[in-house]
Amino acid sequence: MFVGRSRELAALERQMDVVREGRRADAGVAVLLRGRRRVGKSRLVGELVRRLGVPTVTFQAARGAPLGQELALLAQAVADSDLPAADVARDSTPSTLTAALTLLAAALPDDTPSVVVLDEVPWLLEQAPGAAGELQRVWDARLSRKPVLLLLLGSDLATMERLTGPDQPFHGRATEMVLDPLSPAEVGGMCGVGAFDAVDAYLVTGGLPLVAQEWQSGASLEQFLESSFGTSTSALVVSGSRVLDAEFGEGTIARQVLTAIGGRGERTFSGIQGAARGEPLNATTLTGMLGTLTRKRVVATDDPLSTRSAPRNRRYRVADPSLRFWLAFVEPALGEVDRGRPDLALARVQRGFAAWRGRAVEPIVRGALERLLPDERFPEVTRVGGWWPRSNQPEVDLVGTAGAPGPVHLVGTVKWRSGARVRADEVQALADDAVAVPGVTAGTSLVAVCPAGAEPGLPLAATWGAEDLLAAWPR
Repeated sequence: MFVGRSRELAALERQMDVVREGRRADAGVAVLLRGRRRVGKSRLVGELVRRLGVPTVTFQAARGAPLGQELALLAQAVADSDLPAADVARDSTPSTLTAALTLLAAALPDDTPSVVVLDEVPWLLEQAPGAAGELQRVWDARLSRKPVLLLLLGSDLATMERLTGPDQPFHGRATEMVLDPLSPAEVGGMCGVGAFDAVDAYLVTGGLPLVAQEWQSGASLEQFLESSFGTSTSALVVSGSRVLDAEFGEGTIARQVLTAIGGRGERTFSGIQGAARGEPLNATTLTGMLGTLTRKRVVATDDPLSTRSAPRNRRYRVADPSLRFWLAFVEPALGEVDRGRPDLALARVQRGFAAWRGRAVEPIVRGALERLLPDERFPEVTRVGGWWPRSNQPEVDLVGTAGAPGPVHLVGTVKWRSGARVRADEVQALADDAVAVPGVTAGTSLVAVCPAGAEPGLPLAATWGAEDLLAAWPR
């Protein structure tokens, strides 16, 4: 059963409406759909094709496969499709991407809509120099003249973005779409849990539909984990391995760095350097790898936010939500799961989850507030981050500014707990720590985020709970 993604399906159906109605000079429409692995791109497009009921051809490229083999398989996919003129590609062995795409164009109908899906298109294009130019040339000369919806899918976010860059051949020829992981609100809806538990569910599933759909409606976090750790084939157990193995082989420097950041919680450059197992990483190697992981959107960087730029105090975190929990708790438990000891895996989570969640929830809170602000209370706040000095003492969870860097309009604390409200001593500690933040004055507003709320009478300009934050993501 297909659940969710109604907005994305509607957006793709509107693109097909453009094809059907012939409202543009070109008969065809190209869409670049990018998103992390296992986020549901292929499943979404499969559901779209099922609903549209038009002739379709689908081809999925393989990473590192010989170009000749890929071109032959593309021709075979055309020949085996339900396109009216599919036989034009029968027994063909195109030697170039241009030849393969020309066969595809010849098989497409001239007077009725059709769909072409090229999945993991970066892997196809990387096989030959100038392949992006070949795609552009055949699109302009042949494909765009047919009433076709061309869907180009890719998991390498940076490569997909670059494909339509101003200096690239395919620039201006495609509509770009991003398929993000499910939001905390969507995950909560799928799992049938309340707002506070929805955030936990999001932190654990990473917003991956394949993982979230295994969460029995209304089940507790412990029940879900007990079930998932009970089998080595559960979506939670296998998801991280498949995401990582597709891009970063076991034992590579990238895996060392990701394990140091996500598995051991290191956030500073020197901390990552010291925690990476295997061969010692020199500064040059680590700098290059962090740059690569950042460009691939697997790692994110955070700078202290205030009126003063402080890039030397930069921190690193796992940006891919599907890997945060997996690296911290699932990867260390793989051996236990394999030998049938889910109790040990669950006990590890029970020991460390509260502390891990306290840190892991902060990017979620900041992202939600950036969606909710500015509002009537804070009309000038356009950025929300945190602040810390080199020593990490003190550390302020929330800083709201007008730009980055920019004037500071609020500082806040995050107390992610359901059983106790924010106390007066915690607000006083926030006020004491905030004095160290550049740009904070006596008039800077104090705020708090706590699912249980705050004690009455505290000098807080605003308090947000779990339901308030989930409102940042429309369902």
